[in-house]
Amino acid sequence: MPQVRIIAKNFMDMVASMPAMKLDRLYENTFICEAILRSLPPLAKKYVLQMLYIDQPVAAKLMEEWVLQDGLSKHKVALDRLVHLRVFQETVDRKRETSYRLNPKFQANLQQHVTLGGILPREPMSFSISVKLPSLDELQAYALQQWECFLLQLISSGQSDKPTNISPSMMKLFQRGLLTQRDREAPKLTESGFRFLLMDTNAQLWYIIRDYINNAEERGLDPADLISFLLELSFHVPGEAYDMNTLDDIQLATIKDLADLGLVKLQQGRKESWFIPTKLATNLSISLTDTSSRKEGFVVVETNFRMYAYSTSKLHCEMLRLFSRVSTSKPHSCGHYQRKLVQRFRKWHFIGPDSCIPSTECASSSC
Repeated sequence: MPQVRIIAKNFMDMVASMPAMKLDRLYENTFICEAILRSLPPLAKKYVLQMLYIDQPVAAKLMEEWVLQDGLSKHKVALDRLVHLRVFQETVDRKRETSYRLNPKFQANLQQHVTLGGILPREPMSFSISVKLPSLDELQAYALQQWECFLLQLISSGQSDKPTNISPSMMKLFQRGLLTQRDREAPKLTESGFRFLLMDTNAQLWYIIRDYINNAEERGLDPADLISFLLELSFHVPGEAYDMNTLDDIQLATIKDLADLGLVKLQQGRKESWFIPTKLATNLSISLTDTSSRKEGFVVVETNFRMYAYSTSKLHCEMLRLFSRVSTSKPHSCGHYQRKLVQRFRKWHFIGPDSCIPSTECASSSC
């Protein structure tokens, strides 16, 4: 499917929009400080490390000498980002000369993190040989299955093959702005909903997490506590098991919501219960384009507007139904139809003359 990138408010912009008092409280957590440092542009990271052990303001004119003339534009971007996140505190003296210094709380905790190292509030659990944890490949497949199940529920509650365990309250929260509900009519996707479906996985994740945080107060949660836990979660090791008993009530409710979206996998033993972070959870503090969750497939559109699609993803097939009228849908067992698709893909140079398409589901649609 085509990838459409929507410019939206990213995670660190949400952090920067918080009141100064709550942001300072966030900076009391050393892992939050590291997450902020990770998110900065390269030049901004360099400035933070250069000023990490400087306890007095540095003049802006002096900082301009740290870069060459052709790097001034990147210098201004770095400073704007640091001030926006309140990592740098900006002061103007009587002579109207600007100077910068590191936020004292951010500086003290990052110094401690650099010199002593950070220790998570919970360590991975040690299991006997009898306990089998999922492999990273199995965990990735689980995360993708949960995420596609959520998207299928968003398109239509009747499209998924089996009932979903996503709670109605979670669906109601995330459907705001994506679905329109009218009296005696089934919910329909809005323009924002269509654009959301065409985002890549990470862009969709940021959209969901943003709304989850913005509506935290309606659920009686402090957004600062929620952001702190989400960023802290990104430092956990994918595939490792962590004891659920180490979570407080707010974190316990949050981890169950995140399990609905495939960010963590919950497991229950005889006496203990634990959660296992997936890569979706550990990527929360960094902005990377996710390509690992894309399903392989092909779409050919002819000049007569007839479209041929071949995909392993049920989600992609349901998305095609939103933009086209499906006239024929064949399973992989249809050898004649598969040979016909191979001929068309060769004609359009999607595959080589000696290549074949692996057996999977296929669909033919008419726009």
